[in-house]
This record gives sequence, C-alpha cells and structure tokens, in this order.
Amino acid sequence: MPVRRPPHILALFLVPALLAPLSGCGKSEPDGPPPPSAESQAAIHDDGGAPRESLGRAIDGLFDETEVGRTDALLIFKRGSIAVERYGAGIKRDTRLQGWGMGQCVTALMIGQLVSDGRLRLDESAPIPEWQRPGDPRGEVTLRQLLQMRSGLRHEESGLPASERASEIARQSDRMRMLFLDGRDDMAAYAEAQPLEARAGTVFENSAATPVILSDLAARVLSPDPTPDRRRVAVGEYLRNRVLLPLGMNSTLVGYDLKGTMIGSAMVHASARDWGKLGEFLRHTGSVQGAQVLPRRWVQFMLSPSPRNTAYGAGVWLNRAKASEAKGEGGATLFPGMAPANAFACVGEYGQYVIGSPDQLLTVVRLGESDRAQETELHDRLGKLLAMFPGGV
Repeated sequence: MPVRRPPHILALFLVPALLAPLSGCGKSEPDGPPPPSAESQAAIHDDGGAPRESLGRAIDGLFDETEVGRTDALLIFKRGSIAVERYGAGIKRDTRLQGWGMGQCVTALMIGQLVSDGRLRLDESAPIPEWQRPGDPRGEVTLRQLLQMRSGLRHEESGLPASERASEIARQSDRMRMLFLDGRDDMAAYAEAQPLEARAGTVFENSAATPVILSDLAARVLSPDPTPDRRRVAVGEYLRNRVLLPLGMNSTLVGYDLKGTMIGSAMVHASARDWGKLGEFLRHTGSVQGAQVLPRRWVQFMLSPSPRNTAYGAGVWLNRAKASEAKGEGGATLFPGMAPANAFACVGEYGQYVIGSPDQLLTVVRLGESDRAQETELHDRLGKLLAMFPGGV
C-alpha cells in the first residue's frame, strides 16, 4: 500500500523545485565589465587580432592615473603600421618625450655603427687613457663587457640608506650624483674614475654610468679636438646621419654635459612615434623597409643574452628570468610566460617602455611617469596587454 505524506510534507519537496526556476525572475543579471571609453575606442585603428572590447579596456587601464601614474603616450604598431595611438592631456603626436634609460638603446646603436666602421673594436680594451696605465686592472675592461653591463666598475644605481654620519651627497646613488650633483659637469670623468669592485666580465650590474662611458668613447674617436663644442658637434652629426635619420627618428634631441659628452643613459627625447620606430628597427634586426642600416649581426648581438644576466642583451632587456649572478637583481624586467621568449624592450626609469615582439609582429610604446608602486602595476598591465594578441606563448 503506497505511503501517503501529509500535505505539509509534500510542500517541502515541491515548493523548492517550483521556485528554483523562478528565483531569478525580476532580478537583473550581474553587471559585466564596463565598456571601453570613447577615447580608447577612437584610439584603436586596428585591433591586430586582439578582442576589441578587451583591448579598449586594457588601453583605459593604462591611462588610469591612480593605478599606473601619468601616461603621456601609448602606441601599438602591428606589422609596421600604427594600430593603436592615444595620448594624455596636453600631449600631441609630435611632442618630444623623455626616454630616460631607453637612451642606452640609442647609444648601443651608435657604438654598433662605430664598430662596423672599424673605429672601435668589440673585444679590445676600452680606449680610455686613464685605464691604460701599467697595473690598472680597468685596462682589462672591453667594449663588449661595457655594452653587456659587466664591466665590474663600482656603481650604485639606487640610493644608499640614509645615515646620520653620511653626507647628503654620499647618500645619493651614483646615478643621481653623476646626472645631477658633483658629476654633472663632466659625467664621463666621474664614471671612468670609479674603481673595479669585481673582476672585469664577472658580474652584471645595470649602470647609468656605462652608456656615458660609451658616449665618451664615441667622442674620443670622432673628434680629435677635445673641446666641448667639437665633441658635441662630431657626435651629434654622426648620431644623426648614421642612426637617427636612417631610422626616421627625425624628432630626436639628445643632451650633452658641459664637456660635450652625450648623456647616453638618460637625456634622449623623441616623439612617441619615433620611439616606436626604434622598436620596429630592432624588431627587423637593423633594417628599415628592407634596407640594412646596421649590420644584422650587431642587432643580433644586442638581442643575445649577456653571459652574466640572461635577461639583458646589450642596451636592451630580454624576456627571460634574471640570472642570480646579477647584483641586486631578482625576478624579471619583462614578461616571461606572458609574451614570446624572443620579446625584448628598451626600458627607462619611471615607466618608459619600447617593447618589441617579433613573433606577434608588435611594437608597444608607453611613455609617462610612474612611481615605484605604480611601475609594478604598469608592468603587469603591459604584460596582459601583450598576451591579448595572437602569436603569444
């Protein structure tokens, strides 16, 4: 005989079953991600295979001043053409923008032309007279080691901890002292006067002083006359005629100290489009529209890992984890796991990036100003931006 359940027991089984399909009635679905701003939608000329709305939101995220600092310019080149272009308030496409440490990429290209011309030799002692005195161990430092940031010269890129007994100048980093304090009038003399703290070639250390030493070497071979004006003119004309104009970087201005030495680690200004041309030039291993401007082997050298830090080439950062031998370094400057292994970048302080990704046919430019915390967020967002495009990892 079947069991009969009281009506109130049946209700316990039937009501939830009846109500479940109706539970969402009269309620709106959860809000999705916000649509891209009109500015970002207008900035996209070609999505390059990335999801268009997600790309627009990523562009907006890179202009979020609270999170990543002030972005003056964001450009994405796809297959050599500008796919995305957006500027911050007061910035135009021809505004010259500071590259900070990205200047070392420009300096390395100039040195490459001098090596190609036979004016400098990659594996010989750097021709600095003060280093050639008998018994001076700096005489072992080669041009290759300088380019790969493994000269062994003493250098502190970041500031020293404050101390009651330390003078204000002593507390500053060597970079700050060279650029703005007691070394600013003759930066090469300041940089070249430093002793070795490690045997030449054995330790990696990113150094703003090294590109200044390289710029001084360029001036020494280009100008027999050591007067500041002659040095400035000789280097300026060579750089313009052999590097900048062939690349199409017509807007570029470089700074010099009072001794006529190009400040090859910092004071290079160019429009965002011209910074993008630098990335495209490296992505094409030294050619412009099929014409080989710089020997292909030189750009390949720039994009090959330094023996003491696989995340650095010669003037260019590579998409690798940093080697443990790198002094004071850890983690990765670029985007391992988020972008192809052959991606590279010219990187400057305060969040300057020119990123090339040959497998994705991309060059990405970001220029602006970010503090330390914002740089971390900016780095993460740039990695996610790259990952949107096809041809990635």
